[in-house]
Amino acid sequence: MFNKIKTLAIAAVVMGVAQPAFAAPGNNPAAAGFIALAAGLCIALAAIGAAYGQGKAVAAAMESIGRNPNCADKIQTPMIIGLALMEALAIYALVIAFFLQGKI
Repeated sequence: MFNKIKTLAIAAVVMGVAQPAFAAPGNNPAAAGFIALAAGLCIALAAIGAAYGQGKAVAAAMESIGRNPNCADKIQTPMIIGLALMEALAIYALVIAFFLQGKI
């Protein structure tokens, strides 16, 4: 029950903060601040998520290689592909943040 209330409260705050970002360019001077805040949060959350995911993936791969060193070749290639895809998601967030900055 508490998680649902917390989720609804966070959704309400996000919607309230996002509203000025959709306003017309000349009508709301506070929109620039909110867009800059959204861009910063976008980069921060993407970096945290990518770092956490990459850390978990590498830790699991190293543990697997430690348990069975003969499978190192079969584990390393999918791990590197997965790390590249995680890093691509962080780069997409960077691109989105740059697009948001262009709206100021």
